[in-house]
Amino acid sequence: MNLSLKKIISILDAKTIDIQDTIEIDNISIDSRSLQNNEKTLFFALVGSNHDAHIYIKDLIAKGVRHFVVTHIPDGFEGKANFLVVKNTLEALQQTASYYRSLFSFPIIGVTGSNGKTIVKEWLNFLLSPDCNIIRSPKSYNSQVGVPLSVLAINEQHNLGIFEAGISTVSEMDKLEKIIRPTIGILTNIGSAHDEGFENLEEKISEKMLLFQNSEVVIYQKNNSVEKFILPKTKAISWSFTDKTATVFVAKKEHTHDHTYIEYTYKGNISTLQIPFVDDASVENVISCLLVLLYLEYDAKTIQSRIELLFPMEMRLKVKKGINNCSLIDDSYSSDFQSLKIALDFLESQKQHQKKTVILSDIFQSGLSNEQLYSKVAELIVSNKIGRFIGIGETVSTLKTKLDNAFFFKDTDEFLLQLEQLNFENETILIKGARSFQFEEIVSALAEKTHETVLEINLNAISHNFNFFKSKLKSGTKMMAMVKAFGYGSGGFEIAKLLEHHKVDYLGVAFADEGISLKTMGIKLPIMVLNPENTSFPAIIQHQLEPEIYSLKGLNAFLKIAEQKKLKDFPIHIKMDTGMHRLGFELNTIDDLIATLKGNQTVKVKSILSHLATSDDLQQKDFVQYQIRLFEKLSSKLMDELQITPIRHILNTSGISNFPEAQYDMVRLGIGLYGVSNDSEEQKYLENVGTLKSIISQIRTIQSGESVGYGRRFMADKESKIATIPIGYADGISRHWGNGIGFITIKNQKAPILGSVCMDMLMVDVTDIDCKEGDSVVIFGESPTVTYMAEQLKTIPYEILTSISQRVKRVFYRE
Repeated sequence: MNLSLKKIISILDAKTIDIQDTIEIDNISIDSRSLQNNEKTLFFALVGSNHDAHIYIKDLIAKGVRHFVVTHIPDGFEGKANFLVVKNTLEALQQTASYYRSLFSFPIIGVTGSNGKTIVKEWLNFLLSPDCNIIRSPKSYNSQVGVPLSVLAINEQHNLGIFEAGISTVSEMDKLEKIIRPTIGILTNIGSAHDEGFENLEEKISEKMLLFQNSEVVIYQKNNSVEKFILPKTKAISWSFTDKTATVFVAKKEHTHDHTYIEYTYKGNISTLQIPFVDDASVENVISCLLVLLYLEYDAKTIQSRIELLFPMEMRLKVKKGINNCSLIDDSYSSDFQSLKIALDFLESQKQHQKKTVILSDIFQSGLSNEQLYSKVAELIVSNKIGRFIGIGETVSTLKTKLDNAFFFKDTDEFLLQLEQLNFENETILIKGARSFQFEEIVSALAEKTHETVLEINLNAISHNFNFFKSKLKSGTKMMAMVKAFGYGSGGFEIAKLLEHHKVDYLGVAFADEGISLKTMGIKLPIMVLNPENTSFPAIIQHQLEPEIYSLKGLNAFLKIAEQKKLKDFPIHIKMDTGMHRLGFELNTIDDLIATLKGNQTVKVKSILSHLATSDDLQQKDFVQYQIRLFEKLSSKLMDELQITPIRHILNTSGISNFPEAQYDMVRLGIGLYGVSNDSEEQKYLENVGTLKSIISQIRTIQSGESVGYGRRFMADKESKIATIPIGYADGISRHWGNGIGFITIKNQKAPILGSVCMDMLMVDVTDIDCKEGDSVVIFGESPTVTYMAEQLKTIPYEILTSISQRVKRVFYRE
C-alpha cells in the first residue's frame, strides 16, 4: 500500500497540528509490538473495552514511528510526531481501507458463513491461481480489524481478490461490506457459531447476507431462509442434494475410502466429479468452489483436473519442540508476503531462544516483480532481527545479495542432504513454504521424535479468554495470570510468552522452580511464587522472583537471608487467611506481622492478597462477603500501620465474574484463562484451549463372548470392531474413565471406552464408525469437554487438565 499522509488526512477528515503531510505511507499497523513498525508506518491507536493503544505511543516514537491516528494527542507529545486526530480510530482504519478498495476495479470474491470460510478461500486461491494474480485474506483475517488490514495489502498487479468476512453480532457486516465490496458472494453454511450474538437464526442470516447487497451473484446451498434475503438484482446460484430446482443439483454422492464421487446437473447437462475427500464438510466446501468455477465458465476437464489436486488445509501456525533444544514454528503449507509478515510477528511473540532462523521457499502471487518482492522480504528479515536465513527455490535466491548469514538451496531435497552441516541448536526456527516445496519433510526432520498423542493448545483461545475476563475489569485494575502447574497442564513457557505479549501485569506460579524455569527461558514479567518453601528463598532472590509470605516463620526466614544479602526493598506479597484456612496471616498474628515489618528496609510489601473459598458457589455468597469484609479490615490495618499503598487482590476466576465490587487493584485469572468456567452461561463465551488427540493404532474384530483388556471387564455380546488408542493412565487418563463410563470422539462420533484403561493404551468400540488405522481421535476438547469428564468422574476440570503427563507433547498453534 502507498498513500500520502495528505490523502489519508483528507479521507478521514482528521484534525492535525503542524503536520508534514508529504510523507508516503507504505505500512499500516495496529500492533505496537511488531518489529515491522518503521518511519513509513501509520499506526492506528485502537481503543477497546479492555485496551487502549495510545499508551504505547511513547515506545513507538522511541522505535522510530512518526505517524499516528489517534482520538487524542497524549500529554507532552505534541510536535514529537504527526498525529491525525479522529473520533474513532477503528472506524478510521475501516474508512482508509474502504477508500483504498475503491481504487481497484477487478473482481472480488467475498466469503462468509459459520464454518468453512477460510478453507473455501484457500481452495479457490489454489484453483484460480494458474489464471489470476490473487490477493486474499491471510490466515483467518476476517474481523472488523482483519478485513481492512487484508484489503490494504492490494497492489496494482492483482487482478482478483478473495476475502472472508466473519461477524459475531449485528451491525458488523455492513461495515465489512463497504470495505470488501464483493462482486461474487459465497455463503458457506449457517451453523451455531456466535449464536449468542443474534436474537435468532433469521437475524443471523439477514446480517450475513448484507455482505452481498451489492454483489453481482451469490453462491449458496439452496435454502428458503437464505433466499428471502437475496436482492432481486442479484443473480442466485444455488446447489442442493435434495432440491432439483437448485442451479446445481447433486443427484448422487458415493464414497470410497479416500474419495467422494458426485453426479450433478447444471444447465441441463449431467457431469461427474471426483473429490479427494470423504467428510461431509469438505465435500460441501468443494461444491461451493465448483459453483464458482462453473460461474466463471471453466470447462469440466479443467475443473476435474484442478479439484482432484485439492488438499487438506492447515490454517494454523504450530509451535513444536525440535531437535537439539530448538523450537519450531510450522507454517509449512503457505508462502505469500502477507502471511509472512504475520508469521514473523508470531515468531517474535513465541521465540524461545535469542537465535532466530527463517527457512523460506519461493513466494508466489505477490503482485510484485521479484526485485520488488524480495527487497521487501529482505527489509522484513532485517527488521525482525533474524540471525540466519535459509532460502529454498529459484526466485528466493534473489536475496543472496541482500542478506548476511544466508544460505540457499535449489530444492527441499538438497537442503535435507545438507541438514546436519547446518547445525541447528538452541534456536527458534520459522519454517514457511509453499505446499509444492513439501516443507512438511523439513518439519519432520527437525522435530523432536515423540509418540502420536499430543495436547494441542489454541493460543487464539487463550487470547480470547484473557480478553473476555479483562473486559470485566474496571479501568486501571491489573491482571495476574496463573501459569502454575505447567500452565494448568497446557504448557507454562509458551503461555507465559503469549501473556507477556499481551502485557499482562503479573504471572503467578506455585513453586519457585516453575518461576525459575520461566525466568531462565527469558520471561521478563514479574512472577509471584504462591507457595515458596523456605529452602527456595536464595533461588527466589537470585532469579528475581517475588515470594508470597504467609507466616511469621517464613517472613523471618526470608528477612534473615535478605539482610545477609544486603537487599533493599525486595518485593514480597503478604497473604491473609480470611477463611480458606490454608495459608496466610490470621487476625491474631497481624500485630506481630506489623511489628516485624515496621521500619524494615530490606523488603517492600508489593501486594496484600487473600483467597476466596466459595466464589464459584452463589449459595455461599454470604461467606464470600464475610471474607471480603475481613480482607478489607486486615489489609487496611496493615496499610495504615506501615504507611504503605500496595496492590490488593482477592478475586480468582469465579470471583471476577461473581463479585466485581471486590476487584481492588488486581485480580488473579486462573482456570478461566484455559477456557473453563463454573458458570454454564459464562462457559458459552469462553473458547476451548486444549484438545488432547491421539490416533488409532490398530483395529480388530472380535466375536460374541470374547473379552477386551485386563480382567476381561468387557465381554462382547455381538461381533464388534475394537480400536486401540496409544494413551493410558500414565498419560493422565483416569482409570475410572474406562468400562463404558467414558468415550472418545472419532469422525465426530462417540466411541465408548471398553474395559479398563491400561497404562499406555485404551480400547474403544468403533463398530458403527467408518474409520481406519492411523485416523485421528479426540480424547477431550470440544467433545468430550474437560468439564463433562470432571462431572462424570466426580472431580474438577483442574484435575483433568493438570493430570496430563509431560510425556504428552504439547503443540501450540494460532489460527
